[in-house]
Amino acid sequence: MIPKTSRYPRLLTIAGSDSGGGAGIQADLKTFSALGCYGMSAITALTAQNTAGVRAIHAIPAQMLRDQIDVVIEDIGVDAVKIGMLHAPDIVQVVADAIDRHQPGRVVLDPVMIATSGAVLIENEAVQALVQQLFHRVQLITPNLDEAGFLVGRSLKNEHDMEAAADQLLKLGARAVLLKGGHLSGDTVADLFVNHQGQKWWIRGPRIHSQNTHGTGCTLSSAIAAHLALGESIELAIEKSHAYIRQALLAGAHVCTGAGSGPLNHQFAPVPMRIFGTR
Repeated sequence: MIPKTSRYPRLLTIAGSDSGGGAGIQADLKTFSALGCYGMSAITALTAQNTAGVRAIHAIPAQMLRDQIDVVIEDIGVDAVKIGMLHAPDIVQVVADAIDRHQPGRVVLDPVMIATSGAVLIENEAVQALVQQLFHRVQLITPNLDEAGFLVGRSLKNEHDMEAAADQLLKLGARAVLLKGGHLSGDTVADLFVNHQGQKWWIRGPRIHSQNTHGTGCTLSSAIAAHLALGESIELAIEKSHAYIRQALLAGAHVCTGAGSGPLNHQFAPVPMRIFGTR
């Protein structure tokens, strides 16, 4: 018999909804589930979206977002949080206040700004709010090249640019940065991790040639949050999450889902739900 003190690893995603199911809240919940965690959601915006692009965005009122966050944490609790699309300054403020109020401890911010299709998903005023209100409150930020370039005010064209940008993001207040280099050309993909303790290391791997890359960033940040909730160090969480992403990309590389950039295969080898408090 499982003792009543047992519980699931609890993950909360605060992000936008992708009606096509490849990114956003949907990708986050699929990732949590595939890694054996219990997923909860607080939706920041609804998007009318498919593999070809974003047709429309409908904002969720700030008070409704606050209520979504509070109601699940107050009842169920949370072991880690993943933050995705925050499109407006008042939405950023709600999330910052919630972190202060609930003190979740393990928080990963994926600063979603531009969809795979090229659609802009954030208001200009929200970018500065993101930097000022959230960078110092989260454990890790995971921008891609376009997002990091937007944040530092210049395009990033090589690994030297990535190093300079990552250092600048630390100066802007980030505690640790995982800068994703997948948009660089070449047959090798390189991501860079840096933090204020002086750690700096590259994660490299052969490029997986596939049209199905929609939601890769959402999935990676969600996997990292899940591994943090399971008690892994940030270094091991990143390492395991990269392995999960590569396998999900490979498993979905030749599957046709829609006419555009399709999703990963999140459920290529799901693990059973983990239960804390049992041997």
